[in-house]
Amino acid sequence: MNQINPRKLLLSKWTAAHPQNREKHFLVTELIRDEDGTVLEVELQAVLTQRVERFDWQVLKNHSEWEQGWK
Repeated sequence: MNQINPRKLLLSKWTAAHPQNREKHFLVTELIRDEDGTVLEVELQAVLTQRVERFDWQVLKNHSEWEQGWK
């Protein structure tokens, strides 16, 4: 599993391990936080289509689904 600091995820780049609809590269465009400032979710935007999706930030730790950076 990737070690990730959730506070440093904003504008980070990610590659989907199993791309769908030619959407392979993603950019974290927003961090969704609770009242205490703890990161709960991230908003990922597909570079090719500009489609936006929200995920629990912990999903990015799964190396079989996501790779850090654009590959």
